[in-house]
Amino acid sequence: MLLVLCCLSTSLRSCQIQVQSQKCDYHRFVCLLADLIAKPQLHLSGLTAAYFTVTSWSLRQRSTLVQTSNMTRLTVKKIPALKDNFMYLVVCNETKNAAVVDPVEPNRVLQVAKESGVTLNKVLTTHHHWDHAGGNADLFKHYQENPALGKLSIYGGNDQEGRIPNLTHPVGQDDTLEIGNLKVRCISTPCHTTSHVCYYIETPEDKVVFTGDTLFLAGCGRFFEGTPQQMYDALIGKLSALPDDTKVYCGHEYALNNLRFGNTVEPNNVDIAELLAVAKAADLDGRRAMVPSTIGQEKKTNVFMRVHEPSVQQFVGRATPLDTMQALRAAKDKF
Repeated sequence: MLLVLCCLSTSLRSCQIQVQSQKCDYHRFVCLLADLIAKPQLHLSGLTAAYFTVTSWSLRQRSTLVQTSNMTRLTVKKIPALKDNFMYLVVCNETKNAAVVDPVEPNRVLQVAKESGVTLNKVLTTHHHWDHAGGNADLFKHYQENPALGKLSIYGGNDQEGRIPNLTHPVGQDDTLEIGNLKVRCISTPCHTTSHVCYYIETPEDKVVFTGDTLFLAGCGRFFEGTPQQMYDALIGKLSALPDDTKVYCGHEYALNNLRFGNTVEPNNVDIAELLAVAKAADLDGRRAMVPSTIGQEKKTNVFMRVHEPSVQQFVGRATPLDTMQALRAAKDKF
């Protein structure tokens, strides 16, 4: 614990320039430290939350640009959060009912929902990490204090340790829910965390999937609580099986680093090289605009979805897709 607190102290000193402009986050950080002192049993989850709070403060002014994808029956509003997170407001165009994916900054979500003229009544949590689920409690409290808003339902993986705040609807593989007239199918993808869930929506015209920290543009999440087999099953067995034109809305903007790694693994992959050139030429908002990708694009440019390819196996010196997945993740962790 001492090591983690030292890291927090270092992060806090490096972010002092932000304190005045990040008063809400700073207040939350102070409250978290107070809880750690008063309630020792909360050390692990509390330290995680405090760490994400501090390290999410950026030294540059954060963009508030909301990027919108208008489709026939649904609209997705991509809302930047923290340093490099994405929150997503998902709207049924027919009913104007909406859900939000990973609302770590609830006040910002409420503002966008109000400006959009939609009724927000569901939260889709991909996993328990604070930078994704950290806003659940405040948003749930806001709805309790404002009955006119209606009931807020919070969906998330059936986490046996109870780490998803205010979870009202635990879900698992192939469970379904509705956002207005939109049907959402839950895809269980344990590895980054044991209860990670992706959310898939299919209409006659469009298909979208919200992948949290399992699948990124040209990358995947770290194996914090799982195995290479689990990530292989998630990426190759489940997400790769979705239609190629499925739009992929991931949890973070990591495009440049992921594509640089992919270009190192497969220097002769033209698709990766072309996408890397786009990422290099773009500013931050331009790189954010690269999301969504598609499942088809990821199969061409994401080396973690290409572990069957001889070129990827050769890079890590492995002969099987599963061994390649394990070695590739280890190489990316050091990249």
